[in-house]
Amino acid sequence: MKNILLLVHDDAGQEARFQAALDVTRAVEGHLICVDISVLPVLVGDFYSGAGTAMLLADERQREADNRSQLEARLATEQVSWNWVEATGTIADCLRDASALADLIVVNRKLDDFPVPEMRSVAGEVVLKSHKPVLAVPDSSRGLNLSGRVLVCWDGSACATAALRAAVPLLQLAETVVLLEIEEGGGKGDVEEAAAYLSRSGIKPLVRRRGASLDRISTIILDDIRHERADYVVMGGFSHLRFTEALFGGVTRRMLTESPVPLLLAH
Repeated sequence: MKNILLLVHDDAGQEARFQAALDVTRAVEGHLICVDISVLPVLVGDFYSGAGTAMLLADERQREADNRSQLEARLATEQVSWNWVEATGTIADCLRDASALADLIVVNRKLDDFPVPEMRSVAGEVVLKSHKPVLAVPDSSRGLNLSGRVLVCWDGSACATAALRAAVPLLQLAETVVLLEIEEGGGKGDVEEAAAYLSRSGIKPLVRRRGASLDRISTIILDDIRHERADYVVMGGFSHLRFTEALFGGVTRRMLTESPVPLLLAH
């Protein structure tokens, strides 16, 4: 994990993303890719059609230009390797297009108070479409404690496996790794195999086991975040079929909404 892709946009969640991305980049001695996105405006009604869109987009680009100047001044003092990429479009599509050589994408879970773009959905879409691990941070966070305690959710699914593998470089930095096995009636994979996999990378996890139905998984994870005093969570994203997630409210969706700590998601 060396190439960390950061969503740059002038909004209330930017500082949370920025600090988390810097912490990861420093910890892995990596390179920060700043993708500065001018979001295409969504017009309600006519507003003189293309003229209204052009005016709003020009304002958006000016705000992002000012934002770039401020962040570049800060990056000059942060002692990390970085480069800047400018893009215009929807956040999810721009991040996906820029992520070919990224090892981790850093986003947040809320964008100001507007319904569009809705960052919880954006985070989920990036997880699904980019095929890259995504670090989704709460807007209130100010940095990521990579040397603390990590909760890794395990159910043997392909998504949980992808998340576990992606997180290894960060888990190697943690003081404590708790491997939480969540069984939904005859699990898909032995948690001891996951623990053995981690041990080969020098990680010796504490193993916890819980049984759960689909509608209780997120409650168990949220309870364990508090009980284990986890600094962040590693979990598969949208392990169940999307229509099942929608029907039950969704483990991933609830975690993106309610988790008090950052989530490292993979699909």
